[in-house]
Amino acid sequence: MKGFSLAALMLALASSCLSGIHALAQEETAEDKGLRIALETSARNDGFGNFTAAMTMVLRDRQGRESVRQMRFKVLEVPRNGDKSLFVFDQPRDVQGTALLTHAHANTPDDQWLYLPALKRVKRINASKRSGSFMGSEFSYEDMTASEVEEYTYRFLHEESCGDHVCVVTEQFPLDEKSGYSRKVVWQDAGELRVWKVELYDRKGSHLKTLTFANYRQYLDQYWRAGEQAMVNHLTGADTVLKWTDFRFRADLDEGEFTQQALRRVR
Repeated sequence: MKGFSLAALMLALASSCLSGIHALAQEETAEDKGLRIALETSARNDGFGNFTAAMTMVLRDRQGRESVRQMRFKVLEVPRNGDKSLFVFDQPRDVQGTALLTHAHANTPDDQWLYLPALKRVKRINASKRSGSFMGSEFSYEDMTASEVEEYTYRFLHEESCGDHVCVVTEQFPLDEKSGYSRKVVWQDAGELRVWKVELYDRKGSHLKTLTFANYRQYLDQYWRAGEQAMVNHLTGADTVLKWTDFRFRADLDEGEFTQQALRRVR
């Protein structure tokens, strides 16, 4: 009888624990779950230090006519704040030396500067202009900076199949009133939390653009990077594809390369 009583007690305790876990799961709101997914996504990318990469930008208009640009890219991780990044155009000759410097911030608007070699001038990108096209592409200046968790509110929508994965689908709502977007809908695979698709909605709530990701590779056994990003503008019918190669993590970079003064020395 003692053994039977002990088993019954353990069963009751297990049942109680499961009920408690289920109750907690029920108590988690869609907003709480959306934020939890965003925090986990951010945490998985922490600690990379820095990296460099090469990038080919292919621009296509509505008629399918293409133009191609070659760029270099550098990123420096800044703990407890936003990262610093630098794009430098190498080809074609008419944009060679043009550079975009971004200082992302967690709790304040990002800072961006564009260096125009023909004018030998560093131009600050005003917050109200960040929704404008980046060098004629379907990516805006806002799209070219890494997002910080604190810049949005979140809401979990549902899970669904997406290709070979099961994806969690969430909404992100920019807190910056000068953002070009009213919201984003994001598809991430449940296993690695890699982003596969983002629908971007303009300030009027219309579906303006769709960004898709492909050809992921893992670096340093932890950090996933897409080899291709494609942005389609549903208003203009144009699209821009970014093809990434030659990722190199833990490169020999320092903060001095990510200043306005350094922009003038970019080669």
